[in-house]
Amino acid sequence: MLTSFPKEKINILLLENISAQARDFFADQGYLAVQRETGALSEEQLIERLAEVHILGIRSKTQITKRVLDAATRLQAIGCFCIGVNQVDLEVAKERGIAVFNAPYSNTRSVAELVIGLSIMLLRRVVDKNKAAHEGRWFKESAGSYELRGKTLGIVGYGNIGTQLGIMAESMGMRVLYFDIATRLPLGNARSCSSLMELAAESDVLSLHVPETPLTTQLIAEPVLTRMKPSAVLINCSRGKVVNLEHLAKALQTGKLSGAALDVFPEEPEKSGQSFACAVQGLSNVILTPHIGGSTEEAQLNIAEDVGLKLFNFLEQGVTTGSHTIPELSLPPIGNAHRILHIHANVPGVLTAINSRLSEKGINILGQYLKTNERIGYVVLDVDMNFSEQALDLLKSVPETIKTRLLY
Repeated sequence: MLTSFPKEKINILLLENISAQARDFFADQGYLAVQRETGALSEEQLIERLAEVHILGIRSKTQITKRVLDAATRLQAIGCFCIGVNQVDLEVAKERGIAVFNAPYSNTRSVAELVIGLSIMLLRRVVDKNKAAHEGRWFKESAGSYELRGKTLGIVGYGNIGTQLGIMAESMGMRVLYFDIATRLPLGNARSCSSLMELAAESDVLSLHVPETPLTTQLIAEPVLTRMKPSAVLINCSRGKVVNLEHLAKALQTGKLSGAALDVFPEEPEKSGQSFACAVQGLSNVILTPHIGGSTEEAQLNIAEDVGLKLFNFLEQGVTTGSHTIPELSLPPIGNAHRILHIHANVPGVLTAINSRLSEKGINILGQYLKTNERIGYVVLDVDMNFSEQALDLLKSVPETIKTRLLY
């Protein structure tokens, strides 16, 4: 397919050690200007690097702020090669007409499996016994060690990961409860709790799977921890700021909680190998892992395929399915026409202005697709090949235009 902008001049930057499969996928499609780097970039570094970048790929460490987006004048789309998108200022991206995609399902299995494994190790007090064995001490005892079967798993946030975790836990003989601020239909024999406090009081394993929002920041603090059973354990594979680590450390030190496993932290190093510290280091029966919930070979391949394909479909066809910023349109390919994308402020009269400008010049519209959200509108037009450049100039002249692009 011929594009209006040569593929070899479309600059793609992939950060944070995104799977090489994503780079290879774009290269196979003819996009040769692809750079892949292992670490995250600071705000100042991003401002400098993104001046000529059209497509950006990140994971969870890179923070895309308003300053970054203001400087990224050529940026068309951001691919978050992870579950969340809270590292991107979505409102500003929406105003700039920048599509933002992620992979909400691709690593759910990896995270759920890690939670099951951590639960077993905490309930069996493997951490203590492993440490003792490495120090030459033999602690073969059953006191304080429990099977997973028959225990109650409490899931905070019953979304994609929470539901899959619940199914896996039930298959191992656990009773599953959950709490979510949204109404969620239970899978299997899971049961909804009316409050977080109720869930905390009944759970032997309390596992967190919520995004980072003002509502969830410091969600697990002293009031919740004091409601938990002394024999219970806490697992956080969601976002670091959801748990107050000082309160958690106090609960563990005073015996009000049996153990904890943390995969995420309020402050995390930008690169592998950097120094790290937190309030619960060195405590008995605490497992700390470096944000590896979705870090399996299978998950990273799935994410690379999922987000890479979304970015490619947006580049090639204007498809925005899965976008958090541009209204979602699933578009059919079309022959013998040129496709133009027009992103504009969602105010009355824009579509009329577009159609009148084209009709005044006798430009035939072979296909037209429109979707809006509360802030912006997205129009895709398939026009006569002989008039596409003229049509593009006419669309750029519409006052409410945010961004327009001729695909082919």
